[in-house]
Amino acid sequence: MAPTQSKPVRAGSSAALRDRTIRGIISQLTSMYLQNRTRISRAIYITLFVALINRVRHAIAEQKAASAREAAKRREKIGTTSTEGAEAVLKKKKVELNREFFRSLLRLLRIVVPGWRSKETRLLISHSFFLVVRTLISLKVAAMDGAIVKALVKGNGREFLMRIVWWMLIAVPATFTNSMLSYHQAELSLRYRTRLTQYIHDKYLSQLTFYGISALDDRIKNPDQLIAVDVAKFSNSLAELYSNLAKPLLDMTIYTISLSKSVGGEGVVFMSLLVQLSANVMRALTPPFGKYVADEARLEGEFRFQHSRLIDHSEEVALYAGHEAEKDTLDKGYFTLIKHVNYILRRRFYHGFMEDFVIKYFWGALGLILCSFPVFVKLPGQVAMNMGDRTESFVTNRRMLLSASDAFGRIMFSYREIMELAGYTSRVSSLLEVMDDVQAGHFEKKLVSSSGTETNEAVLRGRGKVVESQDIKFIDVPIISPNGDVLVPALSFSLKQGDHLLVVGPNGCGKSSLFRILGGLWPVYGGTVHKPPFSDIFYIPQRPYLSRGSLRQQIIYPDGLRTMRAKGVSDADLLSMLRTLGLEHLVDTYPEGWDAEAEWRDVLSGGLQQRVAMARLFYHRPRYAILDECTSSVTLDTEKVMYDTAKSLGISLMTVSHRRSLWKYHTHILQFDGQGHYVFTRLDAERRLKLEDEKEDLEVLLRQVPEIERRIQELSAV
Repeated sequence: MAPTQSKPVRAGSSAALRDRTIRGIISQLTSMYLQNRTRISRAIYITLFVALINRVRHAIAEQKAASAREAAKRREKIGTTSTEGAEAVLKKKKVELNREFFRSLLRLLRIVVPGWRSKETRLLISHSFFLVVRTLISLKVAAMDGAIVKALVKGNGREFLMRIVWWMLIAVPATFTNSMLSYHQAELSLRYRTRLTQYIHDKYLSQLTFYGISALDDRIKNPDQLIAVDVAKFSNSLAELYSNLAKPLLDMTIYTISLSKSVGGEGVVFMSLLVQLSANVMRALTPPFGKYVADEARLEGEFRFQHSRLIDHSEEVALYAGHEAEKDTLDKGYFTLIKHVNYILRRRFYHGFMEDFVIKYFWGALGLILCSFPVFVKLPGQVAMNMGDRTESFVTNRRMLLSASDAFGRIMFSYREIMELAGYTSRVSSLLEVMDDVQAGHFEKKLVSSSGTETNEAVLRGRGKVVESQDIKFIDVPIISPNGDVLVPALSFSLKQGDHLLVVGPNGCGKSSLFRILGGLWPVYGGTVHKPPFSDIFYIPQRPYLSRGSLRQQIIYPDGLRTMRAKGVSDADLLSMLRTLGLEHLVDTYPEGWDAEAEWRDVLSGGLQQRVAMARLFYHRPRYAILDECTSSVTLDTEKVMYDTAKSLGISLMTVSHRRSLWKYHTHILQFDGQGHYVFTRLDAERRLKLEDEKEDLEVLLRQVPEIERRIQELSAV
């Protein structure tokens, strides 16, 4: 029996020996670590610092390489002249945190924060001050938490009540600080939006930029959405991001320093490494929320544009009974938007589940382990602590750790906010870039198939010359529509002050395009244009534009009342103009007289609107007037008064019209045939009328020829 009992004893002795050996090794390693703790800490900190510098260097190198690749792609696209290449140029930029994003954000920051002495800078400084104050108050609150729990553990009621009193007293500056932070954030958002909106309005409503964006360039489909909605969202996101980043970074720095004094810097570094590792995994799994936000804003703008378009063309839609077709279009736009929003919600659900688990529970468990170090491990220089001191230290460290964890969590959450800011930044900066291009005369538009020929491509790549002159002269100027159609390869004619030009031709032959070039709305692709300054040319379309405002403003638009007085024009002068056109009753129709306000497009008929537009011409008295079918809704007697009065004021008339009654008011005619050819000559109205009458008589006879031939055949058969 003895031999069988000796084996377990030897086995137990061997296990105990192994345990003692392992404990000895651990004890020896712990002793060595504690003896060299200062050197190890320095080595860890230096290693982390070197790794940080190396990471920043690699990030800069990657961004430079990415920018170089992007620039090469952009040059390749710009060099492409085919329709396919033009479409490639118009592809949307990818929304991501790259050098392009930071460059665009820096440009916008210079706009919303114009200088160190601006009100925005003072708000940022004040906001930063309250952020620091709130962090310091949080540190004090963490220490007070530990002291309160310590008083509870000791059973000291008097000390406990005193701690509660101090707790209530510190709540006053804490709540005031939180309120000031909320106020500063809202005020910063408002100031950012004001600065950016004013900047955009200055560019958008200058040098006909608004027209170029809508008619000559198709990169921006909904500038109203960008200005009214996306600018506000960008400003709010930027103001929130500063608070959501500055406060957590400050909290993490201060709390980490405080924790390292209590639990040791190595533990904090080790936990930070684990947190960084899990954060990298989360970042890799984070969906591209910036792209999602940009796409959502684009779909919102398209849906809004569809409703605006329906309002603008409500009469035509109603006459065609197209409500069902328009409803299908609106429903399609809405459900496309909702489908995208639901997709974002699903992605945010899964991403939020992952974030909550990692940030609240995984990092929380690591924090509990870190806070337990002073309880289970005696660090060098640490004095012996009783139960109350240990409890106070644990609660204080736990509170600071929770705050630090919350700060890091907010930084991780802010990554999604940064991506959303990138989406808004991309849209707003795209608007600024397009406005800059339009003001510089650079347009990008998807061209029609006719632009695919080599001849048209060469014309579209060129640029003509515009010379300011007293007279109007076109020398080999191609007439091209914004979609790339070459209407007239080379147009040449001249018009002097006192000459009157009639322009005729079929629809789409280049009549309106000619006048848009004269008005500076469309670019000159070749040749030379001599024309007077913009202020000497006045344009009246078939459907005049009536602004919002008083009756007086309809006559003097775009001048204001102060400018009108400066010109020496009185209300009596305006009334005389209206009397000439038979409109004096408009002043007496409303009790307010000249100050009456109404939706004039709805109040006035088409003929009255055209007469008001002609009164506007009499008020401004330009050297040249472009009249585009502007008498189509008035009688011949009113038309005669309009033209006779305009010529008596010394205005050179350029008219687009097919009405024969207007021939006698013009000295020259420019006739397009719709095939790229034209004739420019002097106009003899009487002779032309006779020729037109003879032509009509011959056409009537020609239409009778088939009937005559048929009758001859019948007679021959008898």
